[in-house]
Amino acid sequence: MIYQTILDHLHSLSNPEIAKHSQHFFKTAKGEYGYGDKFLGIRVPMIRQTVKKYKNTSLEVTQKLLQSNYHEIRLFALLVLVEQFSKANADQQNQIYKIYLANTQYINNWDLVDTTAPHIVGKYLDNKDKSILHELSKSSCLWKRRIAIMSTFTFIRNHDFEETLQISELLLNDQEDLIHKAVGWMLREIGKRNLLKETEFLKLYYKTMPRTMLRYAIEKFNKEERQKYLKGLI
Repeated sequence: MIYQTILDHLHSLSNPEIAKHSQHFFKTAKGEYGYGDKFLGIRVPMIRQTVKKYKNTSLEVTQKLLQSNYHEIRLFALLVLVEQFSKANADQQNQIYKIYLANTQYINNWDLVDTTAPHIVGKYLDNKDKSILHELSKSSCLWKRRIAIMSTFTFIRNHDFEETLQISELLLNDQEDLIHKAVGWMLREIGKRNLLKETEFLKLYYKTMPRTMLRYAIEKFNKEERQKYLKGLI
């Protein structure tokens, strides 16, 4: 059975020392954002190699793997979905998109979101109604909110910035540092392509947005400009 074959292969790649480091790196202690997550200790390049080997795994098996207790197995399943989505027809893409949104409880850390949301949710919604992103941005779940903002990376790459700016505005008062970083990152990505769009947004909100968000957004500005923003002198 392919499900067990994949599990056995991934378990064979496990490394207790890497697993221990990952437990700390992904904040799995009580009260931290990754609380309770389990790791096998597999480097991402090895997971990607395994994806290439099993890229034709059925959606049924992939979804079952996505619901694993182990972080790396969930990452493997998500990367299989990304791989299949990139080559799928419209109906298949719709099916993968629905599987993704139906399993957000398992997409529960920043790496799982960031490496997949733009490539599945973002690409699926390109040239479609994007109201689902506004719904996700208002969720009580940190990871759904991160999916909302990170999915807009696809639109940014297509020089379409309005959705990112709208979602960023909705997330200005978010309490989570991981959201502050993601929003600031996306604003910085807008600035790489259209600095005027980014600075127009910053002038409206830079004095009230979270400090981490601002720092991420202005990271590529020159030192003098960064200091002006940080001191409220714009």
